[in-house]
Amino acid sequence: MMLIRPIRANDYPALYQMAVESGHGFTSLPVNEELLMRKISRSEASFAKAVTSPGDEGYLFVLEDSVTGQICGTSALEAAVGLDDAFYHYHLGKVVHSSRSLGVYKTVDILTLCNDYTGVSELCTLFLRTPYRQKHNGRLLSKMRFLFLAEFQQRFADKVIAELRGVSDSQGNSPFWQWLQENFFALDFPTADYLTGIGQKEFIAELMPKYPIYVSLLSKAAQQVIGKVHEQTRPALALLESEGFACRGYVDIFDAGPTVEARVEQVRTVRDSKRFQVRIGEVSGGEPCLISNTSLAGFRACWAELNLMAEQDYIIIPPALATALNVSADDWVRVSKI
Repeated sequence: MMLIRPIRANDYPALYQMAVESGHGFTSLPVNEELLMRKISRSEASFAKAVTSPGDEGYLFVLEDSVTGQICGTSALEAAVGLDDAFYHYHLGKVVHSSRSLGVYKTVDILTLCNDYTGVSELCTLFLRTPYRQKHNGRLLSKMRFLFLAEFQQRFADKVIAELRGVSDSQGNSPFWQWLQENFFALDFPTADYLTGIGQKEFIAELMPKYPIYVSLLSKAAQQVIGKVHEQTRPALALLESEGFACRGYVDIFDAGPTVEARVEQVRTVRDSKRFQVRIGEVSGGEPCLISNTSLAGFRACWAELNLMAEQDYIIIPPALATALNVSADDWVRVSKI
């Protein structure tokens, strides 16, 4: 059985290996021992902390094969971004150049550096190891965060975003960054991305263009990737769009990948999930569902085929699933269709 749980200190070797496997452009999993250990410690502290409003908390989860103990993937939630370190984006907007006397009217796209998403919650650090990209594992790893959001809404902002990896090649070269590098920086894309991942963001404020950038002045290759996702990220984008996320013109400052957003209460899984009281028994048939317990530090989530009847206030789950979720009869669980 595939089980979601909070990360623990002894998961560090698996997290490091996933950082290596994730490759270039995966800012939130840098190959850096000190930073990864800090992420684990921060997550453990966040799960143990009493919270009434979102602050500098980060919740890091792992996907574990409960039979083998193998760590298969990871994903995370940030409670409120940009409270300590500046959280940068480019916003794609327009300006109009016009002259009535000359009969000239031209609309021009511009990119403006901003911090508009300061204080919102973020879905991040989603990585599923290649051998486990099957069945419903990817959807479980991504969408279980919506069950967590629904259950612990006081810990998060009203709006949630997700930054999606932009276009880059197998060596980590980004067409968008290539133009910035040639004109403003002496850093290649992997180096800039890594520095951001380990929290060294000062160079952004020091070297990034201070004024809006006219998109038409960028190289053709850079223009073509603005707001586009990496080929491997297309499934993640499709999943988020099915949940109600949309891009409002914000893109990453390094690879120009899109940032999508949604109001938490409008996210489909948050909106449609429901609490049920547990009854333990055998289950036949059913449909694939996401199910989690309602514990914070002991949070557990799985997918299972269940008979979900919204008009009832209870749900029958098999003994093995109850054991995996660490729930007993009359405990509460939160359930949503996959």
